[in-house]
Amino acid sequence: MISEQAWADAQVLWDFQKMHHKPEPCSVGIGLGSHDLNVADVTADLYHRGMFPLVVFTGATSRTTAERMPRGEAEHYRDRALELGIPASSILVEPKARNTGENIRFSRALLQEHGIEAASLLLISKPYEERRAYATARRLWPEAEIVSASAPVTLAEYVDLIGDPRLVLDMLVGAQQRLQIYPDRGFILRQQIPASVAVAYRRLCAQGFTSRLA
Repeated sequence: MISEQAWADAQVLWDFQKMHHKPEPCSVGIGLGSHDLNVADVTADLYHRGMFPLVVFTGATSRTTAERMPRGEAEHYRDRALELGIPASSILVEPKARNTGENIRFSRALLQEHGIEAASLLLISKPYEERRAYATARRLWPEAEIVSASAPVTLAEYVDLIGDPRLVLDMLVGAQQRLQIYPDRGFILRQQIPASVAVAYRRLCAQGFTSRLA
């Protein structure tokens, strides 16, 4: 059983991970690979709303996607985006990235190979990865304007979608840990961590939601 306090702490982390940006037109949309195929759905919706003329889907496979997406996250995202009406001519695929830093660096290199200099990026990710995606892009692509987006779902809705409450809390804790330790490694731009978030993170760690810690 997951306690009421653990759910409350998870909600604190969830709310902090979301950047609450308003989508606005950008040079390119970048769909960051993961187990969550809804990233492709959100990307397609934003494309059809005129938020960007070009999409990069980026991602290889990971331990959570090797079976579900054997051809790679970016390739499966592309298939879903084609089903949802994005033309093939508007999609680039970056199939090698295995972490958020590589997502950004390899996507930038791919765009440069195609002669595209993107002044602004709309990053589409899992809901609880918005802030790390933003902080990573700000660190690695500082001259670009960055906007973050994800599926507009609540924590409860996301838990229902994934079907494994404990895994979702573990992933939230892992995402928060990376926000705290990656700046010192030069991976992301440092974020101000509110005291309430730090306390919620420590309580969840103490309760054993630690399987996704780095």
